[in-house]
Formats: sequence, C-alpha cells, structure tokens
Amino acid sequence: MVPPHTALMKLDGIFPPITTPFDHDGNLYKAKVRHNVEKWNLTALAGYVVCGSTGESVLLTGEEKLQLWGWVAEYAAPEKLLIAGTGMESVRETVSLTNQAAEAGYKAALVRTPHYYKNLVSNAAAQMLFFRAVADQARIPVLIYNVPQATGVDISAEAVIQLSEHPNIVGLKESSGNIEKLMRMTREAKPGFQVLSGSAPTLWPSLMVGAAGAVLALANAAPYSTIAIWEAFRTREYGAAEDWQNRISRAAVLVTAKYGVPGLKYAMDLNGYYGGPPRLPLTVPSPEAKREIEEAFKDLKG
Repeated sequence: MVPPHTALMKLDGIFPPITTPFDHDGNLYKAKVRHNVEKWNLTALAGYVVCGSTGESVLLTGEEKLQLWGWVAEYAAPEKLLIAGTGMESVRETVSLTNQAAEAGYKAALVRTPHYYKNLVSNAAAQMLFFRAVADQARIPVLIYNVPQATGVDISAEAVIQLSEHPNIVGLKESSGNIEKLMRMTREAKPGFQVLSGSAPTLWPSLMVGAAGAVLALANAAPYSTIAIWEAFRTREYGAAEDWQNRISRAAVLVTAKYGVPGLKYAMDLNGYYGGPPRLPLTVPSPEAKREIEEAFKDLKG
C-alpha cells in the first residue's frame, strides 16, 4: 500500500548523512548524538539522513540502528525531515528495517543498491526487481541510493527512470558525481520524482541541471557553506554560488574520496561538532592527513 503522503514529500535543501558518534570503547555515544543534532537544529538544514554510508551503517548492528533512529527523532527540531538509511542486501531485511524506521517517525527510507553478488545484481532487471519489491512493502516512501564508489554497482539512468513510475519510489540520491547522468534523470523521470546530489564537489552544477537538493557528508562539518550554495541557487545569486563551490571543493574531496568518514569526523572535531573515532576496521587519520584537513577547513568553520 502506498503511503498517502508520498506525493506531498518535498526533498529540497541540504541534508547531512549524519555520522555516528562512538565513545573510545566503540559504543554509541548518546550525549554526542544530542550535541550534534541540537547544533544542526540551529541551521537551515532541511533534515537528517540517519544510518547512511557516512553513518558507518555497514558497521552497525540492527539494534544500534534502531537506537540511533530513536535518539535522532527525539532531539531533531520538528521541522527537520527524517530519512533513515535502511538498505540491506535482501528485500526482506530492507523492508523490515524500513518499517521499523517508519514506526520511529521517519518519513522516508534511503535504500542503497544491493551489491554483494555483483555478477547477479549489476543489471537493470535485478535492480528494478529489488527496488519495486521493497517499495511495494514499505510503509514510507523509498529513495534509491546510488553510491558506486562504495558498492561497485552503478544503477543506470534507464533503470531509475523506469523505477520513478512506482508510486512509492519518490527520488534518488546520486553520489557518482556524473552530471550528465543526473541531468538525464531529472529530465526524463516521472514528474515529481526528485533527484538529490550526493556529491559536494558537484553541488552547484547539480542544482543547475535540476537536482532538488543534496545529501552531503560535508554538511556534517561545514553545514553553512553547503546551505550558502543552496540559498544562492534559490535566490539566483549565481556568482555567490560559484564562489562558495570553489571554496568547499578541496575540503569536500578530502572528507569523502580521500580520507572518508575518519577524515570527516576529524573535520567535525575541528568545527565544534563531535566526530570522534570511527569504528574498526576504519582508523583515525594520520598526522599528515590531519594537517591537510586542518588547512582545508580553516576558512570553513562550523
């Protein structure tokens, strides 16, 4: 059954895929979840994605995901849209997690492409079967999550365009940074289907070719800089948008492609948020990496 509010969901603006705070024993750190969310509440971020890849979701247990969803829902300002990262390898587990997130008050589910059996799921037919089966059973709207740099699987524009016809698949987070592909999907998908950029280095061009908004790891550590690009786009101050895009580009690459979640967590520590340690097997950045991140973020304070 399609949730009645599916057609009304607006995904414009900037969403951080929030990091998961751990203490130095590797446990979830409730006080720091609250610290970060209450600080982000003071910004114009549109909402929060909880348990996405930036939240180290593949390193969390199911119980930990439920705990995080509950805490963020408790601390988030009422106007913030809550999206749960619920993608697993099977339809069954993805549906189960999605419907538990719905019970916790989440309004949409971000579901990554399955990827473990690459030889069997790297084709449009298998991908469309997976997403349609999840969307048929999900009690909240579904967003496709394409992150080929992590999964090794890249869902095609053609498959996304076909999936956009499903009444409970409302959008896509496209993290490949492929502007041509993003432009085609915004142009050819069903009206109302919303494409979100997942790539801070291409945020401004993505908005210019039709992206509704963005889910950006960088927004954890430097939310105002990403919001500035969104606001400049909205008010057609294109010079300001290009200026901010140039200012964030180096920092964005460092905390995604180069140093990943550990680098992002260090940048958060620099900017007054709690990043803390990643969960093993991820490790804290080297002294050289820390110096490079410090240099890139010196003009991007939180």
